[in-house]
Amino acid sequence: MFNAPRPAQRYASAPVNGLGGSFVDENPLAASIYDDPWSAAPSPSPQPIPNVTSAFSSVLAEATVPDSYNRAFAVVDATNSGETSVNALSRVLSTSGLPATTVDKIVNLVSSRPRVSKLEFFVALALLALAQSGKDISVEQVAARAAENSLPEPFLHLDTLQPSTSALSSPYPTYRQATLDPWNVPRFGSNGGGSDFAAPRSATTINGGAASSLAGSGLPVEWWKIQETVDVTIQGQQGFILNRYTHGIPVHRRYSEFAFLWDCLVRRYPFRLLPALPPKRVQRLARFLNAVINHPVIKEDGLLATFLSEPSFENWRKHTAVSLEEESASKRVDRIEEITVPSDLEDKLAFVRGKISPLIEQWQRICVLAERIIKRRESAAVRIPPSLRRTYLPAHITFPFLSSHHSPLDDHDHIPGPASSTTSLAGSLLSSRTAHSDDLESDDQADLARLTNVLRAVVEVNERCWRGDECELCDGVRQGIAQVASHTQQQSDLLEQRVSVLLYLVSLLLEHFTSDEYIALLNVGGAEGKRMTSGLLMRLFLMMQSQRDLYIAMRDLFVRRDRLSVDNVDRLKKRVDLNSMKLEGIKAAQKDGWQEDADRIIGLIEKDQATIATLLNRRVFIRTSMWHELRVVLHNKENALLSKLVQNLAHDEQAFASRVLANWVSLGNAVEEMPYE
Repeated sequence: MFNAPRPAQRYASAPVNGLGGSFVDENPLAASIYDDPWSAAPSPSPQPIPNVTSAFSSVLAEATVPDSYNRAFAVVDATNSGETSVNALSRVLSTSGLPATTVDKIVNLVSSRPRVSKLEFFVALALLALAQSGKDISVEQVAARAAENSLPEPFLHLDTLQPSTSALSSPYPTYRQATLDPWNVPRFGSNGGGSDFAAPRSATTINGGAASSLAGSGLPVEWWKIQETVDVTIQGQQGFILNRYTHGIPVHRRYSEFAFLWDCLVRRYPFRLLPALPPKRVQRLARFLNAVINHPVIKEDGLLATFLSEPSFENWRKHTAVSLEEESASKRVDRIEEITVPSDLEDKLAFVRGKISPLIEQWQRICVLAERIIKRRESAAVRIPPSLRRTYLPAHITFPFLSSHHSPLDDHDHIPGPASSTTSLAGSLLSSRTAHSDDLESDDQADLARLTNVLRAVVEVNERCWRGDECELCDGVRQGIAQVASHTQQQSDLLEQRVSVLLYLVSLLLEHFTSDEYIALLNVGGAEGKRMTSGLLMRLFLMMQSQRDLYIAMRDLFVRRDRLSVDNVDRLKKRVDLNSMKLEGIKAAQKDGWQEDADRIIGLIEKDQATIATLLNRRVFIRTSMWHELRVVLHNKENALLSKLVQNLAHDEQAFASRVLANWVSLGNAVEEMPYE
């Protein structure tokens, strides 16, 4: 059955000489890094979030807080509310000059909430001071210093702290726009206002918009525009449906057949960038197939072509013998290709390997933050208190700001009846609306601030390229990521201001809005807009996951190379030397029957020499393959696909913002003639 545990895989035993088959001896599924999400075992429950304020109260205890702590907090808490935003904390810590990785670590140590209390802010400053002095960054260290009443003072440049405002001015002039469909606007701006991505690039464009001069990528020109795609959809108990768009013929596959394909590919191509076997999730299986069919070498595999096109893969397997022979056994590297491998390849690989773990961690955090934002927008688009919808609102009215972490009202909750005054009804709705809106905007603001820190950490990790200091491709992509971080910071600033404005408007709107007017306001820019932006972000989220998958695949490639590149050439050479000495002795003694002994030893020597030659060729093949995967696959994909991700993000968000602007302009035009008396 589809939900049954994975069956044990049978693997052909390797030939005696170890050369004709796969060098993977164990079941690769047994060491899978993924848990089976369809297993009967329950998923582990998340750890409860501790009460950090009370915990930090015991950390600081009765220690005297330095004046510099209070001065720094006063800068970001002008209203004396006793708390500030994650964005504000990040901006204060960034004035220290410490790496973004350190700032990100401190922010995540002190708070997991959208807002940061005064105590949390003080602990963050103490952690910052410890980092500046080269000490271990831990809450325990802060507690120890607090017990000695000697909290360390950080070095901050608060005079360089920019106010929490966006440097972006609105590109849209004040104008009236009457339209029956406010969402029907040009995708990437128009001549009526706003920037147009089809227009010539400005002076701030990275690298002036010119293509990289880096030659010898090993891929066709503009290869990222001709990537093939496989669509995967679920078919209940029967498995999955695959549809390769270039062919248009869907085929049915079970998860066990995906496992069989991956097993064969990893045995055939152990020194290629091959994604790990994903769990039974549609999106992950699609990413796996799309990565494989666009690999410059693996895409030509006959088994892969059969998997994507054979109507009954199970019957095909029953009547076809599948070879698990390693790629190096049938391919030879020519002399020209061999000499193109740089002599310092191991140094380059070691440099890349040192960056893989932090990049995986950072991209995992980027995916988590993006997923949280997407789910928050989705819940805002579809959730509405049932009792409110049933009692007062038409079916098409939605509460776009209601979050999934707020339970809908139960039937027994008190709702003002129809006899209540319109002010009471509007006040009840608006209070609920504004509270949820504040929560969602604060959550988005906090996640964007954390995303900014992670993106800056990615820029730091990629400060240098394995090619050297003159890689225009890496430099351009790194500048692009820095621009994304700058703009997510500005977006976080805008959301922080928006929360303040929403809170300020509560009292005004409570006094002046009737229920009908407020319900109309609720419907403006509601579920349709939220679903639209959620769909755009979901597509970008999948691209982010692909970027993370690429680094995981590279990490796994290093592990496979360490394990599978080991051979016995040195031992065989020693055996050849011993047999050669033995042969010389037999020839010198020339005892009875010495010729048969000599022929037998000569045969052993020739067999060992042939094995040595094969293994030496395999060494060359492994070096060449690793160089190809580094230069052609990893270097091109991690940069070109990241550029595509960033550009799509900017385009899609601009398109959505244009529709939102048109929507609010339409509202402004519609209510402009509202009477005052």
